[in-house]
Amino acid sequence: MKKKVIKALDIMHKNHIELDGTATIKDALDAMKENNASVIIVKKRSENDAFGVLLLSDIAKKVLAKDKAPDRVNIYEIMSKPVISVDPDMDVRYCARLFDRFGLSSAPVIVDGKVVGIIGYRELVFNGLSDLV
Repeated sequence: MKKKVIKALDIMHKNHIELDGTATIKDALDAMKENNASVIIVKKRSENDAFGVLLLSDIAKKVLAKDKAPDRVNIYEIMSKPVISVDPDMDVRYCARLFDRFGLSSAPVIVDGKVVGIIGYRELVFNGLSDLV
């Protein structure tokens, strides 16, 4: 019997936030609260640049724990870059393995140099696993 294949594109979260790296952590927090998000994609500065990612855990570890003012820290100071992305046609089983191997909690899905969505453990487990059973 052939296994059912669920692709990253099928389960990704399509609404995501993209901000410029020069925005402040306060700006990022405001956008995250407004959109009920835990990830921000940091825009490329030029065609040859790479996307970055800012997670709530980055803010907790690098701003809150170090007692820095969110309105005085820029996203580029604490973001991770370059970001590990997921191919839209990747099987969710391989996405889960990729996350485990590289310690990821989420990753952007990129098509033709544009972020089209975000995939995280929530999407993998609730959407990917439930669709397999």
